[in-house]
Amino acid sequence: MANLFPFEVHTPYRRFFSDEVEAIALTLIDGEAAVYANHSAFTAPVCACALRIKGKDGTWKTAFTAEGVLEVKNHKTVLMSDAAEWPEEIDYERAKAAKERAEKTLAQGGMKFETDNASSSFKRAAVRMKVREIGNSQKNT
Repeated sequence: MANLFPFEVHTPYRRFFSDEVEAIALTLIDGEAAVYANHSAFTAPVCACALRIKGKDGTWKTAFTAEGVLEVKNHKTVLMSDAAEWPEEIDYERAKAAKERAEKTLAQGGMKFETDNASSSFKRAAVRMKVREIGNSQKNT
């Protein structure tokens, strides 16, 4: 049996996930990261990304997570995120519309804060769409 560790994902609105897991994989601001049991402690900012969780049964589940902070300690790993959603919770058409709005804003240019916000919106929408597609493909296998 693989070594397990407690992992939780919290958003401002709910505890999204809480269970013992074998591994997690996600994107930090400086690159991809994977965490396994007995990983050395660290705290790092997380980008909007596809969060992959390897459960007790050895299967991987994928979820969307927005920007946040990952804290790895020797007794528990916690991700505090602005938002987290399972593939079936993602409204694909809403994400597509948000991506198109962001593309339009980026194409028009404008003030730095506007393009920075549009760039973040574009990334979140693109990741949501990708996670939804991954969820759909996993259902069909």
